[in-house]
Amino acid sequence: MVETSTLSDGLQDFLKTYPWRRIDPVPVASLEKPISECNVALVSSAGFVVPGEEPFSGSVRGGDFSFRVIPDSIDVQSLEEHHSSDSFSHAGVEADRNMGLPLDRLHELAAAGEIGSVAPRHFSVMGSITAPNRFVKRTLPMIANLLVEDHVDIALMVPV
Repeated sequence: MVETSTLSDGLQDFLKTYPWRRIDPVPVASLEKPISECNVALVSSAGFVVPGEEPFSGSVRGGDFSFRVIPDSIDVQSLEEHHSSDSFSHAGVEADRNMGLPLDRLHELAAAGEIGSVAPRHFSVMGSITAPNRFVKRTLPMIANLLVEDHVDIALMVPV
């Protein structure tokens, strides 16, 4: 994680004046069964794409609000990172893609019986979306519908 003091003056000013969205009350769903019986999916803001897929675009005003489906069967190390922000060090996800999408760790938890199962697909979005309305109103409902379709009990957001 980058210390704000190491960021450019322009980025520090942006972070101080950005109109951060507040959601109140925060919607919360109660877990109705033990975690050891739950189907779990990952949603990452690392900007990962499957090799050969269209990368996220850095030219969309306010940030690319699209998403990519990541099949559970993929070798996580083969994912391509297309996160355009220089507000964090990419070294972690470059060294080990599990830092941005801990798919191997999730499978270890399932094998150990800590979680019930791993969902058949996971989702990647672009972080650093400065104008989130389209993301909140279009993208998140689409991802939520796919999670419901996959009978996901827990979706873990992995912010990058």
